[in-house]
Amino acid sequence: MFGCHIGRNFQVTVSGGSYQEGLTATVQGLPPGILFSEQEIYADLLLRKPGADELSSPRKEPDLPVIFTGLNAADTIENAGNRNYTNGTPMTIVIPNLDRHFIHVKQYQDTNRTPRPGHASYASFMKYGPDDDAVGAGIFSGRYTAPIVAAGYIAKKILKDHGITVFSYITELAGVSCGQIEHERAFTYTESYKKMRCDNDPFYQEIYVSKRITMDMRFLEKMKVFAEIENEIDEIRARTPVFSSEETQDKYGVHHIVNCPDIECAEEMTRAANRITNTGDSSGGVVEVVALGVPPGLGEPVFDKLDSELGRMLGIGAVKGVEIGAGFAVKDMTGIQSNDQMRSEGGKVIFDTNNAGGVTGGLSTGQPIIVRLAVKPTPTIDKPQTTIDKYTLETSTLAAITRRDPTIVGRIWPIAENYAALVLLDSLISHYGYQSLRKAAY
Repeated sequence: MFGCHIGRNFQVTVSGGSYQEGLTATVQGLPPGILFSEQEIYADLLLRKPGADELSSPRKEPDLPVIFTGLNAADTIENAGNRNYTNGTPMTIVIPNLDRHFIHVKQYQDTNRTPRPGHASYASFMKYGPDDDAVGAGIFSGRYTAPIVAAGYIAKKILKDHGITVFSYITELAGVSCGQIEHERAFTYTESYKKMRCDNDPFYQEIYVSKRITMDMRFLEKMKVFAEIENEIDEIRARTPVFSSEETQDKYGVHHIVNCPDIECAEEMTRAANRITNTGDSSGGVVEVVALGVPPGLGEPVFDKLDSELGRMLGIGAVKGVEIGAGFAVKDMTGIQSNDQMRSEGGKVIFDTNNAGGVTGGLSTGQPIIVRLAVKPTPTIDKPQTTIDKYTLETSTLAAITRRDPTIVGRIWPIAENYAALVLLDSLISHYGYQSLRKAAY
């Protein structure tokens, strides 16, 4: 299988599947001397994992990561203080699958002859044949995005050290959309939402805050604890704090389910999605990604333009459209309306608008990078659908019985945020190298 790799300077390879032993992300291009922990990576993974609320799949995967390679296992000399710091070698992050039981495998076995419309199951069968990893959809499952989030967090942390902030949130769900939101307000809200999710995630508290797993433990020690956790998932989940929407808003200033910086709109989105879910159907929406502090000049013409690289987020399952800045709305503008006019203030270039989304000619302009993703409804639904038998090619019908997300939008935004970070860091490394050579020549 090809296509599981991204990046030129900051490279990421993902592997695994929904019902294999787990998933991995191998990251190359990491500079040495950066401290990483599994706890901070999990703080991002918990944002996209299933079973978190009424709008996500009931699958109970905790998505606990293990850093397998890439960090110093001990101080390189006595009292050096560089244990668990990157050492320049590839980092491998392992995410074991802990909630895969025979009853769920059997559900897929019972329905795998009849591909789910809107899903990859027919096309993947035609490509890989009867040995296609069809239990849980394999690498075509949304689970493969877990290692993308893990690797993207690594990139995001490095970007932050260089003054670049990447964040994402929901702007439309189930036909309900919010208005334009000021970037700083959206960023502050998103950070509060993430804190709320960490504080209320029982695995974050049980495993990391309580130090059941620490970075001082060896891999096999951690695996022993993982084997215990596999049998305690329901027990740990039962300790999830129960807060009303009002209590959550009072304490954190955020909606308890939807990461939309307009709380009233978030509540309306939730009601609209639930109305659709109650009919057995699913809903889609729009996710916006914003990057602040990006210097001008990132991107490499002709085939590696920054906007075309960001467009690779079409590789995220369920994403059917990516637009930069005004996107498709430019078709209804004139040139004077579309152009982002510039002026000088105090020796700085000021743009009056940002219809380009921070990218012109494939290069960053120094303005905020704005990317929107159109997310389709979950293809697995509880409604009869016409399909075929993959083996006999006879027409058949299918009504989903597997676990599913009422909407995928609430799990896409953390993936988009971290995927964008992968692209931006890869471009930033190229940019720094190019500028260093250019300056050295003069």
